[in-house]
Amino acid sequence: MADSVELTILMPCLNEAETLARCIEKARLGIERAGVRGEILIADNGSTDGSQAIAEKSGARVAPIAEKGYGSALIGGAKAARGQWILMGDADDSYDFSEADRFVKKFQEGFELVMGCRLPSGGGTILPGAMPWKNRWLGNPVLSFIGRLFFKCPARDFHCGLRGFTKDAFEKLDLQTTGMEFASEMVIKATLKQMKIAEVPVTLSKDGRSRPPHLKPWRDGWRHLRFMLLFSPRWLFLYPGIFLVLLGLGFAARLASGNFQIGGVEFNVGTLAVACMAAIVGFQLVAFAFFTKVFAIGEGLLPESPKLSFLLEIFTLEKGIVLGLALLLAGIVLLTHSIWIWREVDYGKLPSMEDNLRRLIPAVTFIVLGVQGIFSSFFLSALGLKTKARNPPAI
Repeated sequence: MADSVELTILMPCLNEAETLARCIEKARLGIERAGVRGEILIADNGSTDGSQAIAEKSGARVAPIAEKGYGSALIGGAKAARGQWILMGDADDSYDFSEADRFVKKFQEGFELVMGCRLPSGGGTILPGAMPWKNRWLGNPVLSFIGRLFFKCPARDFHCGLRGFTKDAFEKLDLQTTGMEFASEMVIKATLKQMKIAEVPVTLSKDGRSRPPHLKPWRDGWRHLRFMLLFSPRWLFLYPGIFLVLLGLGFAARLASGNFQIGGVEFNVGTLAVACMAAIVGFQLVAFAFFTKVFAIGEGLLPESPKLSFLLEIFTLEKGIVLGLALLLAGIVLLTHSIWIWREVDYGKLPSMEDNLRRLIPAVTFIVLGVQGIFSSFFLSALGLKTKARNPPAI
């Protein structure tokens, strides 16, 4: 019987007795409209209000999921699903499962992830009272824009809770997060793995519960944003780091020979100190970008990156050490030169403190960058060992 199931409609459930029966009824109608063999699966996350009995009485199958969390319930439910296609959605009657035929058509066309779109720009409908203003006009548009910018995701509604995926795609995604970040992880990984993604319009209604929703807009919005940033080392670390390095070195190079003015603002040795600090911070951010990327690949959170592998083949541990030593040596030479000038006045008061700082600040900066370069190379190499262990060369 399990082999004959084409579509599983999966609902995570935690005390949804008020709305569960209506959702199951709509899901049954959706399966009939789609003209496929289907099942309705309730991934129960420890309900204490009798939701399990309601689900079974309504003809759904119940899969008890012990580990708490939205993501845990859906991962456990997807593993227990018998269908080759899985359509997931909340059991609070905010989504209309009778629209399942729209998702099935996309599956039949070969798409691996089918996102619902609640937004009118994508043909969707948001009924009055269905979405708080801060979600509709701030949270969802901003997070969806960031998702498209960071990951080139084709979905307009990045966090729609009604979405479908194939069982094969679910296994390839190897989803790890147990909380609300699960929704972001699914779309991000599917995009990075270049899966076939489609979007269909859906209707969002006001949920039918009398109690407050599990979702906390500000808290969960921040969790999604944080997750997207951690999944994109380029935007979190690399691009800001490169900007700071270029800005810092540009100002430092100009100030090394003397002060200069732009308009009515004079930039002096104080600006040189700030510029060198920016270069140091930027260098560390760039290093963090590589650390994060290699670690995420090693842990299976991000797919293999041919560009990164090529870059690491060129920039080896030995080359990193040589570059770090060169910067360290340059800093030591500049520092020695400063000490020699100080020696000429018998280690007393120098004629110009500003000229002294103009020598000392670059010297210390080179020394710090050199030390960072050497030990960052070692750390990156150590992280790379795990990646290589996960992907041994073919024999």
